[in-house]
Amino acid sequence: MKRSGVVLAGIVVVGVCAASAPAVLEDWPAPVPPGTTAGPVELVAYDSCDEVLSQFRAVERPRLAELGRGGGWYTDLGGGVVMNAEPGVAADSREKASAPVPPRAGTPEHSTTNVQEAGVDEPDLVKTDGKRIVTVADGALRVVDVASRQVTGSLELPGAAISQLLLSGDRALVVTTSTALERPLAPSEFTPGDFAPGGGANLVLVDLSGAPEQLGSLSVEGAYVDARQIGGVARIVVSSSPRLDYVYPDGVRTTAEALRENERILQDAPVSAWLPRYELTTPTSRGDGTLVDCSRVSFPRQPTASSVLTVLTVDLAAALGTGDPVSIVAAGDTVYGSERNLYVADQRQVFSGRGKVTANPSTAIHQFDISQPGPPKHVASGVVDGTPLNQYSFSEHAGHLRVATTNESGRAGSQSSVTVLRRDGDTLVRTGRVDGLGVGERIHSVRFLGAVGYVVTFRRTDPLYTLDLADPAKPRVVGELKINGYSAYLHPAGDGRLIGVGQDATDQGRVTGTQVSLFDVSDPAEPRRLAQHHLPGTSSEAEYDPHAFLYWSPTGLLVLPVNGNRGGDGGSLVLRLSDRGFSEVGTVSHPTGTLRRSLVIGDELWTVSDAGLMASSGDRAAQVAWVPFR
Repeated sequence: MKRSGVVLAGIVVVGVCAASAPAVLEDWPAPVPPGTTAGPVELVAYDSCDEVLSQFRAVERPRLAELGRGGGWYTDLGGGVVMNAEPGVAADSREKASAPVPPRAGTPEHSTTNVQEAGVDEPDLVKTDGKRIVTVADGALRVVDVASRQVTGSLELPGAAISQLLLSGDRALVVTTSTALERPLAPSEFTPGDFAPGGGANLVLVDLSGAPEQLGSLSVEGAYVDARQIGGVARIVVSSSPRLDYVYPDGVRTTAEALRENERILQDAPVSAWLPRYELTTPTSRGDGTLVDCSRVSFPRQPTASSVLTVLTVDLAAALGTGDPVSIVAAGDTVYGSERNLYVADQRQVFSGRGKVTANPSTAIHQFDISQPGPPKHVASGVVDGTPLNQYSFSEHAGHLRVATTNESGRAGSQSSVTVLRRDGDTLVRTGRVDGLGVGERIHSVRFLGAVGYVVTFRRTDPLYTLDLADPAKPRVVGELKINGYSAYLHPAGDGRLIGVGQDATDQGRVTGTQVSLFDVSDPAEPRRLAQHHLPGTSSEAEYDPHAFLYWSPTGLLVLPVNGNRGGDGGSLVLRLSDRGFSEVGTVSHPTGTLRRSLVIGDELWTVSDAGLMASSGDRAAQVAWVPFR
C-alpha cells in the first residue's frame, strides 16, 4: 500500500493511506531530469519493500540511455553534478550570533563558533566552553586546557579525511568523512549483514569528562552534507547514491550491448542497492545493516535524482544509536537551520556534455520540523527559480522563509532575486518576490537580518543591495551601493553597521586582494562605505567559510586568516573596529601550519592551525604561549 499526501507545487510530505501502488513501472510518471522546473508533484511513501524497489527502478531507468552512450546526468553523493562519472530591523539589532556567551561561575567570557542563527550551533573544527578548547585536526581530537595551556588528552580518529565537531557539556560528536571505495560493489556482492560503504560519514561520540574516550561510532554510507545542533541534540544530513555497477561502451561492448547489460543490472538490483547501510560500534557491541526502513523512505512523484537524502538525530547526552533516520528520494547540497526547522535544498541543475547549464535551473527546498523531541518531521516542500549561493541565502523570519537565488539561464542572462515563501499546509508557497538584482552578475554574498536583507552581486563592481522585507508580499529593493570589488561574507557590527569581507578589484573587475569593508546601513535607502582595509595579493578562508571569521564585539576585535604575499603558511590579520573605522593591531603567525580559526577567551586571543594553538594578547596580538599538537 502507498501512503501519499496532497498535490503540491513542489515536493510534499506523506499523508494518509490511498490506493495500492502501481504494479508496473510504466504507471510511474517519468522523472524530471535535473534543471527542469517541476510542476505539481506529490511525495509518496510505501509500506512494502517490493513497492519501494519498483519505484527506485523507475526513478533510475531514465539514466540508462545516457549511460549506454557513456554520459548522462548523475547526481553525486554530495548533491553536486558529476558528468561521465564512474558510478559510485537594521544590522545593529541582530548581533546575537557573535554575542559573548554568559560565563558560568569561574569560566571566562569567551567567543563561540561564528554561526548564522542564534541558538543553532554549526559543526566546526574547534569548539570551546571557556575552560578547554577541543579541536579536530590531522586525524585526531585534542583537548587543550586554557589555564595550563597544555594538551590534556587526545583521541585518534582512524580513517578520517575531514573532521568537524559539535560540543555539549562533556560530550563531543565528531563527524568525519571517509573516501569512497575504488569501485562500487555489484548488486550480487550485497549480502545481508555485510557493511560495504562506497564512501561515508562517520559519527564518533566522545566522552570528555576525563581523558577523551570513544563511546561509540556510527558509519553511514553516503556523503555528509551538513549538521545543526539545538541544545544537546544534533541533526545530521547525509546523501547517498545507488550502488549500481553500470557498464559503458568501451570499444568491445557496443552501445546496444551496454544498454541491455545496464537494463539487466537495474532489473536484478535489490532494494539494498539504493538504501544506505550503516555500521554501529560501541565498546561492547557491533551491528550493521540497512540504515533506513522501506516505510521511512518517501518519493516525489517526479523525482529529480535517484539519490537518497537522510536526516539523522543524535542526542549527545544519550547512547549512540542509528540516528532514528528519515529519508526522501532527492539530492541535497545546502542545509539551513532555525531553532524550529531544518531546511535542505537541492540545486536542481545539471551541465550538459558540452558544459552548458540546462534551461530553467531551480532549487527544491525540503522543510523538516525539529521543534519536538524525536526524529524530524518532513512537513513541507517547494521550488524556487535559480540556485542559491550557500546557507546564508536562506533565512526564516516571522513565519516566512526568504531565499536568494541567481538564475543564469535565459536570453536575459543572469540575474538574481529574493523569493519569500510561507508554509501552506504541506506546501511552501510563494508570497512575494523581488527580481532584477545584479543583471548580468551573480550573487557573491547574502545576509538577512530581521526584516532587512543585504545582497551583493559582482562582475566588475559590487552592488550592495538593501532590501525591505517587512511586507512578505512586497519585498523591495530600497538602496544600492556600487564599489569596486565585492564582499563574500557580511556580518552585523552593531550601530547600524555591516562588515564585509571579500576582494578589492580594479575598474575592469580583476581582483587584487583581501578587502575588509565597514558599511553604514542605518539608512537602508542610502548605504555607504565608512572604511576599508586592503591587503594586496592575499585571500582569506573567511570569504568562503564564515566559521573562519571572528568579530568580538566587547572589544571590537576582528580576526580573519589571510594567505598570500606575506609568506609562509599565512597568518591571522587582527583589526580593531572603532567609530573611526579599522586599525590594524597586528598579524598572528604560527611557527608552522596554516591558521584556520580564532577564539577569544578572557583577555586572550587563541588562534588555531593544524599544527597547534597559540595564545596571544588581545590588545597587541603578541604571543603569550604556543601549544604544539606534536
